[in-house]
Amino acid sequence: MTTEPDSFPRRHARTQRFTLGAPRSFTVSPDGSRVVFLRSASGTDRAGKLWVLDPADGGERVAADPPALLNGAAEELSAAERARRERSREGGAGIVGYATDTAVELASFALSGRLFVAGLRAGTTRRLAVPGPVIDPRPSPDGRFVAYVAGGALRVVGTDGEGDRALLEPESEGVTYGLAEFVAAEEMDRPRGFWWSPEADRLLVARVDDTPVRRWWISDPAHPDREPSRVAYPAAGTENADVRLFAVGLDGQRTEVVWDRARYPYLARVHWSAAGAPLILVQARDQRSQLYLAVDPQSGATRMVHADEDPYWLELFPGVPVWTPSGQLVRIADEGGARVLAVGERPLTGAALHVRAVLDVTDDDVLISASAGEAAADPEIGEVHVYRVNELGVERLTQEPGVHSAVRAGGVTVLSSAVPDRPGTRVRVLRDGKKEVATVASYAEDPGLSPRVRLTQGGARRVPCAVLLPTDHDGDTPLPVLMDPYGGPHGQRVLAAHNPHLTSQWFADQGFAVVVADGRGTPGRSPAWEKAVKDDLAEVVLQDQVDALQALAADFPLDLGRVAIRGWSFGGYLAALAVLRRPDVFHAGVVGAPVTDLRLYDTHYQERYLGHPGERPEVYSRNSLIDDTGLVGAAEPARPMMVIHGLADDNVVVAHSLRLSSALLAAGRPHEVLPLSGVTHMTPQETVAENLLLLQLDFLRRALDLPGVPEHSGTNAIQLR
Repeated sequence: MTTEPDSFPRRHARTQRFTLGAPRSFTVSPDGSRVVFLRSASGTDRAGKLWVLDPADGGERVAADPPALLNGAAEELSAAERARRERSREGGAGIVGYATDTAVELASFALSGRLFVAGLRAGTTRRLAVPGPVIDPRPSPDGRFVAYVAGGALRVVGTDGEGDRALLEPESEGVTYGLAEFVAAEEMDRPRGFWWSPEADRLLVARVDDTPVRRWWISDPAHPDREPSRVAYPAAGTENADVRLFAVGLDGQRTEVVWDRARYPYLARVHWSAAGAPLILVQARDQRSQLYLAVDPQSGATRMVHADEDPYWLELFPGVPVWTPSGQLVRIADEGGARVLAVGERPLTGAALHVRAVLDVTDDDVLISASAGEAAADPEIGEVHVYRVNELGVERLTQEPGVHSAVRAGGVTVLSSAVPDRPGTRVRVLRDGKKEVATVASYAEDPGLSPRVRLTQGGARRVPCAVLLPTDHDGDTPLPVLMDPYGGPHGQRVLAAHNPHLTSQWFADQGFAVVVADGRGTPGRSPAWEKAVKDDLAEVVLQDQVDALQALAADFPLDLGRVAIRGWSFGGYLAALAVLRRPDVFHAGVVGAPVTDLRLYDTHYQERYLGHPGERPEVYSRNSLIDDTGLVGAAEPARPMMVIHGLADDNVVVAHSLRLSSALLAAGRPHEVLPLSGVTHMTPQETVAENLLLLQLDFLRRALDLPGVPEHSGTNAIQLR
């Protein structure tokens, strides 16, 4: 099986889904004179560079260039840094993250385990000779110091390279300072483990002891001479890491921050600004209660600012909690059936908006991203917009249908917009939120195809859907159907943007009608929509896929006698559910990196939806694909499956697919297993990513008994050999 050199699968893999060369990770200086960002040199270059744009004239310059800094040497990553990138799904190279001082005069970053600082005005970059490998360096707010992690210790050095010292060192094996534990980085969207004070005289530092966490072994069967990797994995129902928080001065004096860690063991958020005391958000293990606590860094004492409870679970949101400059608490809350923005104790938005994130806070307003809520007059399927909110009302700042986000400071707003009829993301620099003064160039490659996507709703519950037909389809001939969902929490796939639908369109151009459905459990609609999957990750999400498919058949040329489904991660779990439990609807499934035995997935995610497996084993059995007696809920006739899994996956370990395969074999069910040696949950390797698309297509054709490759010309053509 081969592709032409410029085929879509080849370019999709080479460009990392057409993300390379696109600008990202923006920071605006408080005076509005600099916009800092990351971008690689081309659409096929993985090495990110640090750039600075001047909003006054739109000029761009490189502030740090990895090849020059490494003198052409190959980049080397420590195991800890590779793990951090896996948690954040970072597939790039070079500079993949940076931090700045308050004035955005100085940036620090790690490159190949070494510490660098860049003067953002002068454009000079220098290496600081410190112990390594360096992880997550962050300048002090005043730009005099850089704190970083090396060897599990939290260290600090002057930006002149002098005075390097350890402030906190691990007392034993299994203890680290300044790093996020697995579930914080993987599930809480908290990748950090330390935070500077606004006065730059001390830090809050997380101490993680993962000694209580069970050890798993990730081996590489393709290299039996290598020892397996030993990882601490907190599977559902087992012990988590012990996480504490310390205030530590630059002299090394430390004070433990005290709260009821037995009742609220999860340290979910930390915020420290000049507007108030350090603010932490801590959650109960069942995630149905949480506390916002203000910290006294001198004594370590805490006081409650606000408490939340929910009968299902409490979500964590980007950008909150945070203080306004005048000291009011800003949070996102589920109140009155809606997801609202609250400042102090007062909600400032209602059911017409579904708030997604807080982007910036001033005393004049709060900048948010939000989608249409249940009470909105127009559902605006797949759209996310930027709004300005204060006590006077809500102002929408983006009008073009699409997915928008923003970064703002100093009267300058960097607005990123992805829309349905234009590839990639357009980035504009606005003065005073309205006047465009510059654009940030993107070097991302053009995908070479444009999705023929129709955003609609399916079924009585109005499930958001995207339907894609072959580019040259006449509109009448019934087509075999490929369901292409993620379908689960935190994974919205139906978006009013171009690039999210590229792979679906490629499959459509191979002769399928592709349907993407965001059923209950997916984000962006309402709290009730998301929380409908409590105790039921299987039947609820599967039923919505079935309902959407059958409803869409009334308006689109769908051949319901030939329906396949493909998915990865939760989507892989859903694909296996579909062919095992509803073979009357689904005739074949591509099952990628699936969670099959839900007891093998992590605590913070799995217990949020299903509770503790020791207390509710029947809930886990009902939702799992397998149990000790074999397949659960399997129906006849048996449908073929292709099961794909990376052997180096430390998030959804390959045991999930191996146990599924064993159960399928015992039950006499047809399936294929495709093991990916050396591949993690991300599948970033170019040849692997390319061939995965081709092998899936080949399987789908065989499983549905479809004819050979259609005579499509140009960049989408493939050849089966």
